[in-house]
Amino acid sequence: MKPRLNLRRRVSLGRPQRSGSGRRVGAALALTALTLPLTAALGSTAQAATAASACTASRGPYQKQAEKFLGLRVDGRQSASDCRAIRAFQTSHGITPNIGYAGPVTWGVMSLVAQQKAAGHNPNKAGKCPTNRGRIACVDLTRQLSWIQDGSRLVFGPVPIRSGRDGYETRTGAKKIYWRNLHHVSTLYDVPMPYSQFFDGGQAFHSISGSVWSAPGSHGCVNMRDGDAKKYWSLLKTGDDVYVYGRKSGT
Repeated sequence: MKPRLNLRRRVSLGRPQRSGSGRRVGAALALTALTLPLTAALGSTAQAATAASACTASRGPYQKQAEKFLGLRVDGRQSASDCRAIRAFQTSHGITPNIGYAGPVTWGVMSLVAQQKAAGHNPNKAGKCPTNRGRIACVDLTRQLSWIQDGSRLVFGPVPIRSGRDGYETRTGAKKIYWRNLHHVSTLYDVPMPYSQFFDGGQAFHSISGSVWSAPGSHGCVNMRDGDAKKYWSLLKTGDDVYVYGRKSGT
């Protein structure tokens, strides 16, 4: 018999977006856009004009920071190539509107991605996730990262995640996986939650079809990319430890 679950905070909705991150991805996409004539790519001058108008000429408050992050010339001026690179980053990280404006949301995601990259292969360098419990899934809400370790040995990750939004925060502390459902569907939202592994009153690891970087967040679950959630499913089992710590920005 299935345990009774608190379904109020266990699912998030997101628009399907392409995933990706980092300086090289943004720069590469920008260069690709520059080398393809818009009229050839879109098939008509009218379509090209429509596409060009979607990229803003306005300089955002985080223009220099965005240029530095993407490996562009840092001059604080919004050029057509700058806009395309920023817009490519926005598109790949589920940021809307994706018009190439370097605003606070875009810079916030860039900062988060930078922190995630800095974690490298030692996400538990500060020792905040317990190393005396054998296999354990660690969730750092501050950096929006998760990984699996066995003692002090890193088993998998770190991988980016999306935790609960303001008012639906992912609860911190020591947990245990108590129920798993490979093809779970939320009875509250009628939304698929593949690879669900519940660890706290209806909050679970599960994959989403949208971007894990998109705002504002889940309804308490730890959202993951499909491949990462699938790997967690293969590495964890009922009874395994989960430890959640930190605080997500804006909660």
